[in-house]
Amino acid sequence: MKNALKAAALMAACWAGPSMAGGIESLKAFVSEVRGARTEFVQTVTDNTGRKVQESSGSFVFSRPGRFRWTYVKPFEQLIVGDGVKVWVYDKDLEQVTVKALGDALGSSPAALLAGNNDVERAYTFSPLPKKDGLEWMDAVPKDEDSTFERMRLGFRKNNPERIELVDRLGQVTTIRFTKLDRNPKLGADVFRFTPPPGADVVGDK
Repeated sequence: MKNALKAAALMAACWAGPSMAGGIESLKAFVSEVRGARTEFVQTVTDNTGRKVQESSGSFVFSRPGRFRWTYVKPFEQLIVGDGVKVWVYDKDLEQVTVKALGDALGSSPAALLAGNNDVERAYTFSPLPKKDGLEWMDAVPKDEDSTFERMRLGFRKNNPERIELVDRLGQVTTIRFTKLDRNPKLGADVFRFTPPPGADVVGDK
């Protein structure tokens, strides 16, 4: 599940006064106004010295609550699908499918917030951050001590998420940049269905 947990840790909110609350208010507006979205992304991983160790790209589609499709295209193909009940992770190179219950797989992840319900404060402790790079920023620290990530920084432009920075406990940073975000598109139910390919090894909560 190379990038499943990477792909899967995000947002939450609180009020901290008008001077620095832009990111928090942007998140609240996005969650209240957007039931689903389609976007493209580039994901970069840097180590604790700032050296880039990996870059990948693909697309992300979601429909709340609990349905999403995260597709890695480059440099390798991987698919993560949440159908509202389970999360399916298909690694084409390994010809393996891993399946878990939706709640167990998402935990306090970005997909849990974007594709979950409106309870954005349940899994994180939130605080505002200063504006930077033209974006409104906020900080989210998971309440789950076993979370893969130590914290997340979320940057918004015009109430749309544009950048997510996930910091793990070893100082590695995963940065996800979203582009071409389409709010509330018409999405067929088949977008969030997954059938294991013939011959693939299926492991997990079948």
